Amino acid sequence: MKELFGRLADGTKIYRWSLENGGTRLKVLSYGGIVQSLEIPDSRGRYANVSLGFDNIEDYVASSPYFGALIGRYGNRMDKGRFTLDGKAYQVDVNDGENSLHGGARGFDKQVWDIEPFTEGSDVGLNLYYTSVDGEMGFPGTLKTKVTYTLTGQGDWRIDYEATTDEATVVNPTSHVYWNLAGESSGSVHDHELTIAASRYTPVDKGLIPAGEPAPVAGTPFDFRVKKTIGENLREAHQQLLYAKGFDHNWVLDKGVTAQPEYIATLCDPSSGRTLSMSTTEPGLQFYSGNFLDGTLVGTGGTIYRQGDALCLETQHFPDSPNKAEFPSTTLRPGQTYRSATVHSFGR
Repeated sequence: MKELFGRLADGTKIYRWSLENGGTRLKVLSYGGIVQSLEIPDSRGRYANVSLGFDNIEDYVASSPYFGALIGRYGNRMDKGRFTLDGKAYQVDVNDGENSLHGGARGFDKQVWDIEPFTEGSDVGLNLYYTSVDGEMGFPGTLKTKVTYTLTGQGDWRIDYEATTDEATVVNPTSHVYWNLAGESSGSVHDHELTIAASRYTPVDKGLIPAGEPAPVAGTPFDFRVKKTIGENLREAHQQLLYAKGFDHNWVLDKGVTAQPEYIATLCDPSSGRTLSMSTTEPGLQFYSGNFLDGTLVGTGGTIYRQGDALCLETQHFPDSPNKAEFPSTTLRPGQTYRSATVHSFGR
């Protein structure tokens, strides 16, 4: 179902698409490809929206911290917004202190996407299209992007990314859903239990840019190889937690880059019984514990969002990869097609 959600200041109409399949209900905006709502049942069959967001387009435009949005061209941070490719230096938009974050001030999350619905066998979904012109936010090359949201007959939500370019560029798209499996207006996620299949993470400097080699998680608050609550080590006096005011780091997934999505993480809310299991082709997972939610935003449920009221699990290549030759490459060249996939499986 397609309905008018609102209008931008210039009069552009923003639509909301609603999908339902396999027990999962998904609502998506043409603005930013935003997941405005994602509803799943609990252990007693009761539905709740488990994704933070707003009930109006004005708040998404004015003050959204990337709630539910598609992120690009380059997800996560880039040191001082600079990189060199094929001997040429580029300066992209700086919007996070002295660094670039999520593609700049007008990244994919601020663009209007063309959307086409589809049905394929037992699956339903949306194809989202956006063309980022050469020089947009400082990035080289015209990038043609297609993102597919699929709800399977089993209720899984799958995201497939594709992109082509006419000039060498860097690409690192992701999805920025803020998860609270107890429901978006239920308060803290510190009692949620998380498992991440990663033996290393990338330590950061005070600007949250990777600094030095990936480090072992063993013996640190970053060890989620065995299930534990978000809050268990959150307040430890660890320098990395001090830099980020909590968790806001990239985990180096043990599986690396894979041709097909492979398991990487499980999130569980014991109170509702809801679970989220994630698989991806990507080599990294950015786990962000909602540290900068500051009580100034009112969400879809009419409640104020405070620090720790949600968490993000962003599948991706590593932050600042264009400046780190030892990291998996994010370079895309003419004639190549960027492809990535992430699957969210829900249980109760």
